[in-house]
Amino acid sequence: MSMPHGPGQVARALRAAPPDQLAETADRELRAMLGAARTEVFIADYRFSGLWPVLDPSLPDGGSLTGQGMAQRCFSSQQPVLDTGEGGRCRAYLPLSVWGERLGVLLVELPESPTAAAVAAVRDVADELAVAMRAADRETDRYRRARRRERLSMAAEMQWDLLPGRSVTHGDFVLAGQLEPAYTVGGDHFDWSVDGDRLTVTVLNGTGSGLAASLLTAVTVNAVRNARRSGGSLVEQAELASDTIFYQHRGGRHVATLLLELDTRRGLARAVDAGSPHVLRLRGGTVSPIPLEQQLPLGMFAETRYDVQEFAMAPGDRLFVVSDGVYAAEPDGREPYGEGAMARAMRSTRLQPATEAVGTVMRELHAYHADADLRDDAVVVCLDWRGSSPVDDAGGR
Repeated sequence: MSMPHGPGQVARALRAAPPDQLAETADRELRAMLGAARTEVFIADYRFSGLWPVLDPSLPDGGSLTGQGMAQRCFSSQQPVLDTGEGGRCRAYLPLSVWGERLGVLLVELPESPTAAAVAAVRDVADELAVAMRAADRETDRYRRARRRERLSMAAEMQWDLLPGRSVTHGDFVLAGQLEPAYTVGGDHFDWSVDGDRLTVTVLNGTGSGLAASLLTAVTVNAVRNARRSGGSLVEQAELASDTIFYQHRGGRHVATLLLELDTRRGLARAVDAGSPHVLRLRGGTVSPIPLEQQLPLGMFAETRYDVQEFAMAPGDRLFVVSDGVYAAEPDGREPYGEGAMARAMRSTRLQPATEAVGTVMRELHAYHADADLRDDAVVVCLDWRGSSPVDDAGGR
């Protein structure tokens, strides 16, 4: 299969394209580069329940991620999938991902079965397209419109816009999170930042509902970010956020928050538990809570001071952080989800990547509610540490 020009030219074309025309530009360049008969860009929706086409919304190739379609298989495995049909024509499905953030799938229909070099070239194009789409997301609404399957509430619009992403892969760790109910979520939230060997994660168990809850969360997240970006420690992040909330609401509003910092090389975790969401560790087949001293929620009193605790992670450990909307959910008077059903759901994720594990726990939560609407916001964050230099619980080598 000839390639009149290569991925480098496609990358330049994508950088020169208007932000809302990336799919069309990739289509045009792939037709010229590989003689592609057609292409399509599929985007995952907010619930990760399906993949939906950008170029031609009438196409039947997208749909539920619970099915066994080729696009769904590619998205879940994050590997190229080739589907050869009659006459040697081949559909190549490539993941659209940036630093572990799964955006969707690129479909390229080729006139013949591709060589290994051609598959590698298409994967390079998919990588360039994913980066371009991530950058363009602030400049156009086109991809966000494809992502939503129903109208977002104002509160949910703010929450999704505040997120750094839904997953990240970097060196020795994989991190993923999910918010529910996706189209009406109010206060629950998560945030993260990667800086060298340090990963900082903030998980908020928001209070209240609707726009008021979303506004409180936005103030909290930005106060934590302000301290963090100024070089502040976990304690300084917690104290600045707490003071900011208190002087806005005089103790009338507060936010239960976990601030976590992981040394990604050594596996040493430091945490400030400000009345926080629940932290559980999956090690082997056992789910157990991480014992942290629960301190006052952010914003409850003026000039509250916080302490840091440490715990060690072993290679292969998985941490789940869940809000009360997950842990304490009591549908129809049943026992809380966290009393047993949640641990079973977490154990069932042992062979899944973190990006799939958060969806499994959320789906089991919905099933526990017998598919009724969730009564409270819910956030699940999953952190896998894959390093090889653990420390003991006292912090030593």
